[in-house]
Amino acid sequence: MTVVSARAGRSGALGVLLLGSTLTVMAGAVLAPVIELMRTERGFSATAAGLVVTVHGVSLALAGPAVGWLVDRWGTRRPLAAGLLLYGLAGGAGLVVESYPLLIATRLAFGIGAAFVFTGTTVELLDRYGGPLRDKVMGWRSAAISLGGVVWPLVGGALGAISWHAPFAVYLLGVPLAALTWRMADRPRPEPAVRAGRGPLALFAGRPGLLAVYALQGIATALLYAVLVFLPVRLGELGVTSTVAVAVFTASLSVAMSGVGLGYTRLRSRVDHSGLLLAAFALWTVALLAIGLAGAVALPLVAVGLFGAGMGVAVPALTVLTGDLAPTSHRGQATALLATAGFGGQFLSPLLFGPLSSATSTRATFVVAAALAGATGLTLLGYRWRRERVAYL
Repeated sequence: MTVVSARAGRSGALGVLLLGSTLTVMAGAVLAPVIELMRTERGFSATAAGLVVTVHGVSLALAGPAVGWLVDRWGTRRPLAAGLLLYGLAGGAGLVVESYPLLIATRLAFGIGAAFVFTGTTVELLDRYGGPLRDKVMGWRSAAISLGGVVWPLVGGALGAISWHAPFAVYLLGVPLAALTWRMADRPRPEPAVRAGRGPLALFAGRPGLLAVYALQGIATALLYAVLVFLPVRLGELGVTSTVAVAVFTASLSVAMSGVGLGYTRLRSRVDHSGLLLAAFALWTVALLAIGLAGAVALPLVAVGLFGAGMGVAVPALTVLTGDLAPTSHRGQATALLATAGFGGQFLSPLLFGPLSSATSTRATFVVAAALAGATGLTLLGYRWRRERVAYL
């Protein structure tokens, strides 16, 4: 009876953590369908309405290192529960807030809550599972995140039929998840004196591989948002203007990512992390070139699926690598910096590719993005070759 109860508790905690993992992708996606409603009903400019959806990324990225330190200092349960509560209350405030400055303030507070959610759920999963089981759980996490990228915008769109305020109600999910998290058992952590450590100096000492992981995370996220931002424009050039049709392309990316994520354990049993990341960048190179050079709609549809397959490999690989490379006492800080790198890539992507698109063309933008993916892949290949040569010698 006790064994059954323990197993139920573990599976229940896993369900909470996987659902919590979808909340960061929900953070902006759930509001995307009501951007136009904000503009028409409240008179917001396109930029002002867009900031409501994206400004949380700034506070998330800036708060990340402090959040990581708190997780290392206190463990995951209490910071994660507090973050989920802040996520739910600050996010749900949009149900009643009318003032634009106050709405932006709540979104910034919401971003801090989202930083706790990302770091807390990821570290707890890394702490709970090791070896092949960790690979399996991280594959499930990747699948959950990608499915959230499909489901939450649909929920937001359905609620948006009521009013532009209504989708903010979805964020209240953080409140019951906070209560469930608070009831989870604490995981053993290093002693406080060890957990405090020496900040990033202790984290990176003798671990240059972590910097490489963060660089890859930033590049991967920048490429992803290049697709999300410029694919609709490229499809318009190919004669696809229906929002439903564009949504099908975006959904195919998430579906492919989810499918590969569910099979990640099998892939990982055959290929090491560097090989999987090399495959991801190769897929992205081919996909981005296909989107940029395509003369018909069918090829970009296949290409977007290939891009999603690469994401399905890269997301769990980079997360597991972070957990493996970081000392347990600094795993919170390492994971928080992974989030900072990802949201940094998200922020920089339109700044990098937007002016390029304006100065040249959308076609050229995808070709340059493919070149970036290919150059990164070749760098990974060179690193892999040197490592194997040293091992051979």
